[in-house]
Amino acid sequence: MAEFTTYSIETAPAGSQSILAKAKSKYGYVPNLLGNMAESPALLEAYVTLAGIMNKTCLNEEERQVIMLTNSRLNECGYCMAAHTSVSQMADVPTDVIEALRTDRPINDVRLEALRTFSVAIHQTRGNPTEEQINAFLSVGYTKETILEIVLGTAFKVISNYTDHLTSIEIDKAYAVNAWSIAQTQVA
Repeated sequence: MAEFTTYSIETAPAGSQSILAKAKSKYGYVPNLLGNMAESPALLEAYVTLAGIMNKTCLNEEERQVIMLTNSRLNECGYCMAAHTSVSQMADVPTDVIEALRTDRPINDVRLEALRTFSVAIHQTRGNPTEEQINAFLSVGYTKETILEIVLGTAFKVISNYTDHLTSIEIDKAYAVNAWSIAQTQVA
């Protein structure tokens, strides 16, 4: 398999340097995900742009993390599972919700469980959920806008999850405590 470089601000291609500098300013370090994405300035820019757009959705942070963790688990992305677990903890997402998402178990909160279940349906059907799945999702108070924002979240996670698969990203020290593997997922 091809070896990819985890770039620093100084070693990154010119088109990626300012994006990495902004990340370092925000986090205090350059996350390895972004360092690996820096190989392609266009990919890196797309990812950070979509991250900002995700924050403009009608979804709150807990709901966004449900979508992120659900897709990262389905795509078996250890890096993103560790990172989004850490982000969820910092955002005070309840521990039982995080654990359910990491182990593919139902969430006790009916509305969040509907979000998790519908996110799975969007992912597994490649955007072709049944009318019954759509109606079940809408019946708990979500909207058509939310349906399309799940599509956005799914696309956002494809970028990072596939990058992890291709480039074998080393988990940052900040996320290491939340390392994850598919073996932790409940077998259905």
